[in-house]
Amino acid sequence: MKSPNIDPNIKKVLLLGSGALKIGEAGEFDYSGSQALKAMKEEGISTVLINPNIATVQTSDGFADKIYFLPVTPAFVEKVIEKERPDGILLAFGGQTALNCGVELYRAGILEKYGVKVLGTPVQAIMDTEDRELFVHKLDEIDVRTIKSQAVDSIEGAIKAAAELGYPVIVRAAYALGGLGSGFCDNEEELTALTEKALAFSPQVLIEKSLKGWKEVEYEVVRDRFDNCITVCNMENFDPLGIHTGESIVVAPSQTLTNEDYHYLRKLAIKIIRHIGIVGECNVQYAFDPASMDYRVIEVNARLSRSSALASKATGYPLAFVAAKLGLGYGLFELSNSVTKDTSAFFEPALDYIVCKIPRWDLGKFHGVRREIGSSMKSVGEVMAIGRTFEEVIQKGLRMIGQGMHGFVGNRPVPVPDGIDKALAEPTDKRIFVISQAMAQGYSVDRIHELTKIDKWFLYRLQNIIDTQNEMSEADTLGQLKPELLRQAKEQGFSDFQVARAVYGDKATRASMAEVRSLRKNLGITPVVKQIDTLAAEYPAQTNYLYLTYNGSTNDVDYLHDHRSIVVLGSGAYRIGSSVEFDWCSVNALLTVKKEGWRSVMINYNPETVSTDYDMCDRLYFDELTYERVMDILDLEQPHGVILSVGGQIPNNLATSLDAAGVNILGTGARSIDNAEDRNQFSAMLDRLGIDQPRWRELTSLADINSFIDEVGFPVLVRPSYVLSGAAMNVCSNPEELERFLRLAANVSKDHPVVVSEFIQNAKEIEMDAVAQNGEIKVYAISEHIEFAGVHSGDATIQFPPQKLYVETMRRIKKVSSQIAKALNISGPFNIQFLAKNNDIKVIECNLRASRSFPFVSKVLKINFIDLATKVMLGLPVEKPAKNAFDLDYVGIKASQFSFSRLQGADPVLGVDMSSTGEVGCIGDTSSEAILKAMLSVGMRIPSKDKGVLLSTGTPKQKADLLDSAHMLHNAGYRIYATGGTHRFLNDNGIPAIHVYWPSQPDMQPQALQLLHDHEIDLVVNVPKNLTPVELSNGRKIRRAAIDLNIPLLTNARLAGAFIQAFTTLKESDIEIRAWDEY
Repeated sequence: MKSPNIDPNIKKVLLLGSGALKIGEAGEFDYSGSQALKAMKEEGISTVLINPNIATVQTSDGFADKIYFLPVTPAFVEKVIEKERPDGILLAFGGQTALNCGVELYRAGILEKYGVKVLGTPVQAIMDTEDRELFVHKLDEIDVRTIKSQAVDSIEGAIKAAAELGYPVIVRAAYALGGLGSGFCDNEEELTALTEKALAFSPQVLIEKSLKGWKEVEYEVVRDRFDNCITVCNMENFDPLGIHTGESIVVAPSQTLTNEDYHYLRKLAIKIIRHIGIVGECNVQYAFDPASMDYRVIEVNARLSRSSALASKATGYPLAFVAAKLGLGYGLFELSNSVTKDTSAFFEPALDYIVCKIPRWDLGKFHGVRREIGSSMKSVGEVMAIGRTFEEVIQKGLRMIGQGMHGFVGNRPVPVPDGIDKALAEPTDKRIFVISQAMAQGYSVDRIHELTKIDKWFLYRLQNIIDTQNEMSEADTLGQLKPELLRQAKEQGFSDFQVARAVYGDKATRASMAEVRSLRKNLGITPVVKQIDTLAAEYPAQTNYLYLTYNGSTNDVDYLHDHRSIVVLGSGAYRIGSSVEFDWCSVNALLTVKKEGWRSVMINYNPETVSTDYDMCDRLYFDELTYERVMDILDLEQPHGVILSVGGQIPNNLATSLDAAGVNILGTGARSIDNAEDRNQFSAMLDRLGIDQPRWRELTSLADINSFIDEVGFPVLVRPSYVLSGAAMNVCSNPEELERFLRLAANVSKDHPVVVSEFIQNAKEIEMDAVAQNGEIKVYAISEHIEFAGVHSGDATIQFPPQKLYVETMRRIKKVSSQIAKALNISGPFNIQFLAKNNDIKVIECNLRASRSFPFVSKVLKINFIDLATKVMLGLPVEKPAKNAFDLDYVGIKASQFSFSRLQGADPVLGVDMSSTGEVGCIGDTSSEAILKAMLSVGMRIPSKDKGVLLSTGTPKQKADLLDSAHMLHNAGYRIYATGGTHRFLNDNGIPAIHVYWPSQPDMQPQALQLLHDHEIDLVVNVPKNLTPVELSNGRKIRRAAIDLNIPLLTNARLAGAFIQAFTTLKESDIEIRAWDEY
């Protein structure tokens, strides 16, 4: 029975996704979009989804009825609207990308032209929250205080505004996400630089007074069209104002607000969203000064955000699902009857636990990036820990971020070159560990509070951890630890290893960790399983949303011990190199496990994922993926077996230790995994099979390295086993580079050998993704990289089916892969990377787990590789599918999304270390069409004819490679600008170009940098010759300027060639608008 409040004319709805994962806009929108699609399906409404991110769960079979892998831009969305004629459109589930696109379609009159109704919050209300002047004006009407700011659209205006407000000020770009283009300025010089950058991304820039040091508090509020409101969750940032909420450690519910403060801000939040007229979900951020009870509203987001994904996972209240239903016209009071049939969604969750969110940064992957954190987001992922005390959750969370830390204490010291005071006062991504060091050195809570402005309540809690550590360190052996002290440590979130380290210091080993484990089991100190019980009130009790804690005495779950459950280990925090692709793999494994009649169990702790959604599996443990915690869970669960191969590298790393503990690992055995991961063993196996590989050696001295290089010649790929700073791998093309890299990055010694391999230039890189059963390949996909080897496979642009491989190369790859699968007796998913040159193939590496290209090849080939792999691991017979990649009459292109604009100072050049944060996948009739769709999806644009293209390419070979592209540009009527050598080369070949000068020739005109600043150039192709300092610094200024001024940049000759060919032979209007199921 449908509610009478719903508009009966809404039969088909269009949902805009958020595109590739980027810094500031990540997996949380896969989760909210998937929930919205489920909500529509339940109402019998058909759905159309536009999202080029092929790795997401929402772009899978069974979520939306029609899926378009197209850029989320007004031009493409209009074409889909014209073709599909939807009745309604949802704008709140695809982050800022979807919101901005929707606002543009509304302003251009396109929604009106096709009669598409905006569901949920009206566009005018969205504009009231996004446009700063309208927003301040709107809140002034109800006497709500906002931060004093002035909106400007020029640098002169900014200088005038800052003078009136008084420094320090914050610069923010309007209509931007994750604080893009924002920062603090203490003087006019800093203001000018930042304003120019911000204006490149947004027409309007705000200059506002800085309230650094106030508390930052957020409320998640829901309102229906009948003006009913509830607050679902409130959160408090551990870090004070001045650090973007996406960069802050966040706790929910708030811990330091008094009851009076809490209710005061709650009432205000409800007053605000009623006045603005939000329908659905909304997030209100406050700056709050507890001393004076003074507050300012920082911003209101009229869409689902990172905070709402966190609030959902923290409370178990399905925010996105409810928001989608409210958008259709439901009232809160009549909702969740669809869920329990007897209670309503019109209640506020109450929590008897605390959650803590910690961001994950990967700044070590970038050359030259600035480490400090502030008002602009740089983190690439986040984790959420659940427990009963702040001490417990902060320690759990610091282990979860996966950066080699054991918790708040017991870590190797982090370097503080400029002293602890400065490191506390000017926060970097490592500040929490600096606090630990300061406390260990005797800094008082007051002193740390003065330097950091972090609330003393949190600091006293951290001091408790230090005190417990000190007390334990007085014992010389574990036997001397008092049981009550051990229990206290476990209640404060200490891991077994931290306990061992407190007692044994640096002499603690894996064995001492096992000693702690058996000691506490003998003493009966074991964790209990607790249910997140806001659900218990709202959903039937079969929803098992669980966490483990030492602060409790009884389990909330009755275990059957019937060995009918299968535990799947998830992928942990999103990071560079392991992202939403593995969430897709995890979710598909869970679905197959369930479909085949087993009980599905998930362990994961990433709040942005679909795999941690309450209805994805039979039991969800929102907890750590450490050996200790996984064993705690397996002791309770006693499953039939565990799947390690769908969650990326984290679960894979546990294979050997779980195997040693007698756990049944489903699929490929632990010994095979070790044989493939260990270079020496894998290499020896290839030699036995007579399979070629690049020559490499593990060396322990510079003399040995030089003699090996005499044998193979430059360039070489160098991987240190122990990294001091910077990137972990490097290609060195001459003795100077090699020496510099080894001196900076690694101490070569007997204990720390270095692996040196020959680096084959101009070789193709080819990927083989496959599933085998008992060593026999059942299904496979061979794809080729557009770039030559030397660009990390996670950054490369990948083409499938391959278009330019010799048939013989393909045949050899199949043969070699079959030999390897047989030798390792693979059962389950695997991936092999090959190099091919002149028909010769060499094996680079083999991973016995699903790879990041699994969702891409599964969706292009329309065969679900993970479904087959999971059946194999469950021991079911699997037939080889009848179709194969050569039968496809279309091409898929997977392109990478980079987030360099957020990483101030980083050199946006691609190398052997991965630096992309996300990806898209698009399908086209031809390679060119697919490339054009994919490149536009990751934020490239077709250069406009009245602006120029800047070419500056490295070696003579690269110049020659780009000759065809230069001809195409010239013939298409583009103005070409070129630097010195490239200019000469083009002229010699009869292509007119304008000579421009490098920054190192400041007295010559025209200057390349000036043309970029004047926005005379609409595409920069800059290919560095090699990675020497001079070469990099000249080009780096150009590359960095292009990024900061929002001008498309390509640094790879092969990719540039492919993109130029695509946009000079095709117009945007030639691109066919076809849904996935129409190919």
